[in-house]
Amino acid sequence: MASTQPAENSQSTGAASSTATTESSSFNRLQNWFPILLIAPSLVIIGMVILYPMVYSLYVSFTPFHLLRPEQTFVFKTETMFRNYVKLAGDRVFWKSMLNTIIFLTVTVNLSFLISLALSQLMARVTRGQSIMRTLLMIPMMFAPVLVGFQFAWFFNATVGLVNNALMSLGLISTPKAWLVDRPTGMMAIMVATIWMNVPMMTIILLAGTLSLPRDVYEAAQVDGASAWQKFQHITFPLLRPFTLIALTVLSLDVARAYDVVRIMTGGGPAHRTEMIWTNAGRLAIRNSQFGLASAMSMVGVVLGVFFTLYLFKQLIKSRVVY
Repeated sequence: MASTQPAENSQSTGAASSTATTESSSFNRLQNWFPILLIAPSLVIIGMVILYPMVYSLYVSFTPFHLLRPEQTFVFKTETMFRNYVKLAGDRVFWKSMLNTIIFLTVTVNLSFLISLALSQLMARVTRGQSIMRTLLMIPMMFAPVLVGFQFAWFFNATVGLVNNALMSLGLISTPKAWLVDRPTGMMAIMVATIWMNVPMMTIILLAGTLSLPRDVYEAAQVDGASAWQKFQHITFPLLRPFTLIALTVLSLDVARAYDVVRIMTGGGPAHRTEMIWTNAGRLAIRNSQFGLASAMSMVGVVLGVFFTLYLFKQLIKSRVVY
C-alpha cells in the first residue's frame, strides 16, 4: 500500500502538468489568433466593400455585359474575353479621353502643388492670425464636389457668368465667351474648379511639414549669411520632399476621381472635347448600358493610377534614404 502511494502521486502530478501544458498551449494559440479576430470584422467589410466590387468589375470587363441583353450578362468565353479591350484600342473617343485625362492630371496636380507650396510658405511666416487663416483655407474642403461643379459652371456661364461679366467690366473682352464649349477653355475651367477644391488639403500637409522642420538648420544658415531663397532652395524644399510626395500621392488619387466636377460642368462634351476616362466610362455604363466595355475602361484607368502611385512611392522611398 505504501509503495503504490508515490506512484499515484506521480501520475496525478504528471496529469496536472499535462493539463497545464495543454491549457498553456491553448492560451498561446488563442493569444496568437486574438489580433486576427480583432481585425476580422474590418477585413470582412473591406472585402465586401472594396475587394468584391473590384474583382467583379474585373470579371465583367472580360464579358459582353449589356444591361439590355440579359442573355449575355454572364457569358464568359476564353476566345473572346479580350473583346472589350480590343474595342477600346480602336475607339477614337477612348484615346481622346485618355489624352484629356493625362493633360488634366498633369496640369492640375502640378499647379495645385505650386500654389499649395507658395501658400504654405507664406502661412508659415505669419505670426498672427494663423489659426484664422487655416480655418478660412479649409472652407473649400467643406463643399461637396457636386456643389463645386455647379458653382464653377455658373462662374463660367456664357450669359450670366461671373467671369464674363468681370472681364467685360474691365474691358478685356467685348463679347461674352462660351468658356465651357471650346476644348482649351473648357478644360481650363474644369482645372480651375479642381485646383480650388484640392489646394487646401495639400497646403495643410505642406504647412505641417514646414512647421516640423528643425530650426537649428535655419539658424546655422542665418549665421552663414544665406538669403531667404537659398534657405528655401537648399533646406526647406529638400527636407519637405517626403511631405511633398505624400501630398502628391493623395492629390493625384483625389484628382483621378474628379468625376462629379467634370460631369456637372461639361458632362465630357460638347463632342467629347472635355471627355475624361471616368466620364466616358460613366456614359457607357449609365447611358448606353455597356457595363462590360465601361468596366474595361475603368480597369485601364485603375492600372494607370496604380503605376502613377507606385512611381510616387518609389520616389518617397528614395527621399527617405537620402534624408
